[in-house]
Amino acid sequence: MQESVLTMQNIYKSFPGVRALQNVDFTLCEGEIHALMGENGAGKSTLIKVLTGVYSKDAGEICIKGTSKAVYIKSPQEAQKLGISTVYQEITLCPNLTVAENLFIGRTNDLFVNWKRSNNRAESILGGLGIPAKPTQQLSNCSLAVQQMVAIARAVDMDCKVLILDEPTSSLDEHEVAKLFNLMRELRGRGVGIVFVTHFLDQVYAVCDKITVLRGGELVGEYQIKDLPRVELVAKMMGKELGDLAEIHNKEQLGSADAKETIIEAEELSSASGIKPFNFTTYKGEVTGFAGLLGSGRSECVRAIFGADRVMKGKLRIKGENVNITAPIKAMKKGIGYLSEDRKRDGIVGDLSVRENIILALQVMRGFFRPFTKAQSQAFADEYISLLGIKTASADTPMNSLSGGNQQKVILARWLLTHPDYLILDEPTRGIDIGTKVEIQKLVLKLASEGMSITFISSEIEEMLRTCSRLIVMRDLNVVGELKGDDMTQDKIMYTIAGGVSQNVQKQ
Repeated sequence: MQESVLTMQNIYKSFPGVRALQNVDFTLCEGEIHALMGENGAGKSTLIKVLTGVYSKDAGEICIKGTSKAVYIKSPQEAQKLGISTVYQEITLCPNLTVAENLFIGRTNDLFVNWKRSNNRAESILGGLGIPAKPTQQLSNCSLAVQQMVAIARAVDMDCKVLILDEPTSSLDEHEVAKLFNLMRELRGRGVGIVFVTHFLDQVYAVCDKITVLRGGELVGEYQIKDLPRVELVAKMMGKELGDLAEIHNKEQLGSADAKETIIEAEELSSASGIKPFNFTTYKGEVTGFAGLLGSGRSECVRAIFGADRVMKGKLRIKGENVNITAPIKAMKKGIGYLSEDRKRDGIVGDLSVRENIILALQVMRGFFRPFTKAQSQAFADEYISLLGIKTASADTPMNSLSGGNQQKVILARWLLTHPDYLILDEPTRGIDIGTKVEIQKLVLKLASEGMSITFISSEIEEMLRTCSRLIVMRDLNVVGELKGDDMTQDKIMYTIAGGVSQNVQKQ
């Protein structure tokens, strides 16, 4: 029997008008990788913040191995002293410093630092954990995966008993994820208890030992990984069976098959981001997709169309008219909307309210010297909060207070409010729970059935197959194929990505 390193019992936490946690239990053992699962708003983040001292609990007990009685954690610093460390999705280290400096910064009271000794110590830590980095290497020159590993190494070297990994793989490719998992298994072998928060079901079953599921702030249950099939896990997270998911399948849309009204035509378009000249056409009521590995050029294609990257050569036509899109505002005024890949950097304005975030794009198009009235803004916000089922206390709630899935819905509402003819959705479901994914996928198909043209980009091939009627396949900043109809299978997509078929061969 493994010994418990962390026990949380009967945890309660409320905010004004919201009960975030109600009678939640959580137990973590030594040498265990334990997934904490639930939809956005289920209480995962709140539970972690209670554990790490960001929030104070209203009731309940927290016990840590090595302490004689229950502890009351008042701050992240106190949590760290008790052996609880957290590595977040967004790297919180200093990219302008070296790997060794990041490992040891803030951990000494000495007036002078012996960097030779520190570098040797860092080399020993990195080597012991199998992290492919040099102590003197600047952190910004390391891949995201290695930066995550350095953050983990820092936590481990501070003698952590509990390591919390909050969405550590959301920005990593398949090979980087594999490296991170190897490090997690190494730490498990050393007796570290790991809390793993992720929305990727495959990753849970690849690396975890146990799963705890939360729903609506309450504990659904704790399960051994071998005793909980994936379908049952999803059903427990959503509180219902997965019939809805099975029903989502986008065969060829009638709008694209019958009307064939061309909305966007790109001819030999290339941009300053390095994308090779590509051709692309989409029709009214059609959902197209760009498929490919991370860095293949999917985002670069749509950014060129939207004017977010400078177009170097080629032609762009909107509804048959030649246009020169030199900036996103011009694309917006031509009826194009773009939900970008990185909602933290390019999407949300965290300190503004939900209402202000929703009207932002429409206000930009209208001009800031012609502001909407408070009543107009509120009417827009109320309409889309209701339409998209955005969970927020009010339209005045700051965006930073919303869960990731609800933030994504607000950004989607922002673009829907502009009533675009062509909507680009770049990774619209990344980092959000499966229930919200289903809602967004259904909405995409509904909008297409109403005549909107949509380009949908996702790293999850199954999601692309459910929503798209035609896929443009990318590799190394090149279009290498176009798939539709019976050719749209997972095997065919992977073959095209790996083997490559020229664009000219694929075109009818």
